[in-house]
Amino acid sequence: MSDSDNDHAHAQPVLRASVHDISYLTTLLRGVSFANRATITATGSGFTVTVEEARTLLATAYIFADIFDEYAYHSEAAPSQQSQDDGVDNMAFEIPLNTLIECLNIFGTAGAHPSSTTLGGKRWKKQEEDKGSDEEEGEGEGANNKRRGIAQYFGAGPEKSTGMRLTYEGAGFPLTLLIAEDADGPTTACEIVTYDPEPHLDLQFKPDEMILKIILKSSWLRDALSELDPSCDKLTFIGNPPPDGVPPATSGRPSRNAEVSRGTSTSKPMLRIHADGAFGSTEMDYPNDRDVLETFECEQNVCFSYRTSHITRAIRALQNSTKTSLRIDSEGLMSMQFLMPSPSFKSRAGADAFIEFRCLPLEEAL
Repeated sequence: MSDSDNDHAHAQPVLRASVHDISYLTTLLRGVSFANRATITATGSGFTVTVEEARTLLATAYIFADIFDEYAYHSEAAPSQQSQDDGVDNMAFEIPLNTLIECLNIFGTAGAHPSSTTLGGKRWKKQEEDKGSDEEEGEGEGANNKRRGIAQYFGAGPEKSTGMRLTYEGAGFPLTLLIAEDADGPTTACEIVTYDPEPHLDLQFKPDEMILKIILKSSWLRDALSELDPSCDKLTFIGNPPPDGVPPATSGRPSRNAEVSRGTSTSKPMLRIHADGAFGSTEMDYPNDRDVLETFECEQNVCFSYRTSHITRAIRALQNSTKTSLRIDSEGLMSMQFLMPSPSFKSRAGADAFIEFRCLPLEEAL
């Protein structure tokens, strides 16, 4: 090993994150796993995982430092190399996302995060509690010392969970995962090759030009997308301003109206999702009901169409989210943000992560 490599080996890693239960992290990653190559962008407050499809769809999982028991980011760039756009100190690299998820699930325990408030087992130690552990792991008796270093982070308990320490040394180095279920069980070390990041499609949503904003329970949108006929290739989102002087309805559920030809309804629902396919069309109307549409802002008629395959990419994120914010700007760019509820042991304010999908409309809708 050269002197420069030896110096780097003893330097602080650019990114280090530890968590005693990986299920919530894995859920967030699976929400954007429709494409394999993903860009991870790390900052001091957490990191994002971004994937792209067909230069039309962009999905990002926002994973905040709060969800980890230990999170440390040390920039490898000089201040002059920080982003000239906003001055944010960040670092980015690409990884094969499916490989990362498979590694996290190596013990078969990276399912839905537990709902119990008693998770059993030790949590990872906070950074300030972790005095000297990294130096201890790399000195002396090699593997035996490393084994003892791992043991302090895991404890046996009634709930089965998998803990992880993630480390990234910097450009040119692999993403390293140390994964184990408990101190007495097997431990797996994984190294995932990293790549220089490729530029993504720049889809800037324009809040000042927003013409439709809806907040609703994710289950309403998930049910609508799950019931679509596989032959449907186009989804049209139609929004209409609520009638003046009409209060929110007190009851009602979205109505599903499947037709072989064009819809014949003369009413104008506040929100309609219209699906066109080879065997006809399907419509889902959302009533003027606070229990269905918690927030509805629409000052003009809105009608934009999108590729069904792009919108349905969000179903996996919908399955684990509680609320959805759907926004459309004047150019038809759609932003869907999904609130991902944090595990109960992380219920403090600021710990909830979210996933955002941004999708361009079909050209015919422009």
